[in-house]
Amino acid sequence: MKLYGKNPVIERLKSNPKSISRVMIDENHVDLAYIRKKCHQWGISVTTVPHSKIQRMAQNLNTQGILADIEDFAYVPLDDLLDHAIEKKRTPVFLDNLNDPQNLGGIIRSCGALGVFDIVLPTTESVSVTESVLRVACGGENYLSVARVNNLGNAIEKAKKMGFWIIGTVVEEARSLTEVTLQFPLGLVMGSEEKGVRDIIRKKLDLEAMIPMKNQRMSLNVAHATSMVCYEIIRQKK
Repeated sequence: MKLYGKNPVIERLKSNPKSISRVMIDENHVDLAYIRKKCHQWGISVTTVPHSKIQRMAQNLNTQGILADIEDFAYVPLDDLLDHAIEKKRTPVFLDNLNDPQNLGGIIRSCGALGVFDIVLPTTESVSVTESVLRVACGGENYLSVARVNNLGNAIEKAKKMGFWIIGTVVEEARSLTEVTLQFPLGLVMGSEEKGVRDIIRKKLDLEAMIPMKNQRMSLNVAHATSMVCYEIIRQKK
């Protein structure tokens, strides 16, 4: 996989430098001394290349002058993710058939920044962690775990048997998120961009909640909605 952008590469150098095999720097950029220093510290090859080559390799996306070759994204087993969540009081976020890489990247960025969340994705009808996702995540992937499961409903049931209380967000006929008292350990379910939480998954929720909005005609994309719900989870946990 390739990782591009100054901040994503810096965060990877801080948290998981061994996953980087090579770094390429645009010859037009001279303000990347910190990256060069960290690469030298970890014995990572650094190559200065023409701007045209960087752009071609990144398919003309904005690289901020830097591109790194990294290992393929490493998913973790669901059992390990849930065990770690229980031990460290983290909240698994179950994403029901999310399809937009930009939204998944935004969710990983927010959850990574907040620091106490992990992510569970289904293997079918769902986006996976790709180069495009990592670009949007801006290094957030280094601070959480991601599991992929064949059946999201079964994964939620497993979490419930371990003691997780499961909340999901819906767009109507539910109490406001600010009016409910959350119970911990907690798991969060967020629906897809177009369909929301599927009925088969909705039946497994212990609680449904809505994000309070004054203008009900407006809507939030799933990345923004997840950030708001995760912030409320942290607020109540404190």
